[in-house]
Amino acid sequence: MQIELETSEKTRIQRLKALTDATHDRLDKRIMAAQPFASRERYALFLQVQHHFHADVDPLYLDPRLNALLPKLEDRARLDALRQDLVDVSGETPPVLRSTAGALEMPAALGWLYVAEGSNLGAAFLLKEAAKLGLTADFGARHLAPHPAGRGLHWREFVADFNALDLSEADDAKMAEGAKAAFLRVHQLVDEIFG
Repeated sequence: MQIELETSEKTRIQRLKALTDATHDRLDKRIMAAQPFASRERYALFLQVQHHFHADVDPLYLDPRLNALLPKLEDRARLDALRQDLVDVSGETPPVLRSTAGALEMPAALGWLYVAEGSNLGAAFLLKEAAKLGLTADFGARHLAPHPAGRGLHWREFVADFNALDLSEADDAKMAEGAKAAFLRVHQLVDEIFG
């Protein structure tokens, strides 16, 4: 019988991923069941989901306290790109949305940011699907475009900053609850907008 020894402790991101995997997996399946890339009309609904979610998290990207913890956080916001994607696809300026997330404690806010930033990793696949509809990183799918420095490097920088945060176990638990709440918010939006 072979015993596997854990040679290193899991990082904060790895622990957060493990705690939210089931919620995240359910959301991914729900989104793909909605067939967001079956047509431009379906994709426009997907953009509405994204628009609402990114309106929820946009204030977090601008929060000075969070920017002190996660350098250049404000540069990662994608709400403006999403709004332009909506104009491209629908021909109409979308309404200005306000965050419905409410006042979040710092750890919960970090959980919401984890969800928003993690979605950028999966955006590589989504951008390929959008391309089948004639959409690109310059038209209709701007919010799915990789960072100029590269998607992987951009994520690794976020992960390094995130893992270096000086937080307690109680803070980590609140962060996981915040991430779950963010995933559930997107799930709710998919149900409401796609029907």
